[in-house]
Amino acid sequence: MKFVAFERAKQGTGASRRLRISGKTPGIVYGGEGQPQLIELDHNALWHALKKEAFHSSILEMELGDATSKVLLRDVQYHPFRQLVQHIDFQRVDAKTRLHMKVPLHYKGEEESDAVKLDHNLVTHVMNELEVSCLPSDLPEFIEVDLSSLKKNATLHVSDIKLPKGVKFVSHGKLNPVIVSAVPPLVAEEPAAAAEGAAAAEGAAPAANGKPAAKTAKPAAKK
Repeated sequence: MKFVAFERAKQGTGASRRLRISGKTPGIVYGGEGQPQLIELDHNALWHALKKEAFHSSILEMELGDATSKVLLRDVQYHPFRQLVQHIDFQRVDAKTRLHMKVPLHYKGEEESDAVKLDHNLVTHVMNELEVSCLPSDLPEFIEVDLSSLKKNATLHVSDIKLPKGVKFVSHGKLNPVIVSAVPPLVAEEPAAAAEGAAAAEGAAPAANGKPAAKTAKPAAKK
């Protein structure tokens, strides 16, 4: 994906506020061999770009003046309640340096699996993205996971999926976490059985204060 940026001469809270009022978003580009550079972007174009998954997980081409460079989106600051991007950070990409990125998982074939078709299992996507390490040229836009062979009560781990060439999973504590689980659906209790159970429980309940209920005295027979 490509986007256009412009050099930003002024910095500071007041300058950034004036930029936002004029429909621009302040930002910065850092990393690589160059110095950090202040930039500004058209807010509306940026807002629509941020809605696309690829903008968050792909290497981007930034046009700045007469030069084009490859960057990664690193941080976005949104307004607490308005549809407004307050600031954005990009990192320059070095072709020979490995990246650490979170890549989305795209699941397919779930409805065709035996777990769903035959056993009516509920399939839970435990993870929706993976953190990976790779060279910029090997960075995938997403990782596809085929669930068509998923079986009853099965779990799928990271080791069960095939990662693209040159891509390695980055573990933070758990070496082989679960990404998908299939569990049987909960069976609702039948109404009749539930009613009988409630009646039995009510009959067995002790009286208030733990004392048996007093018997009602019968009226004395008249002579």
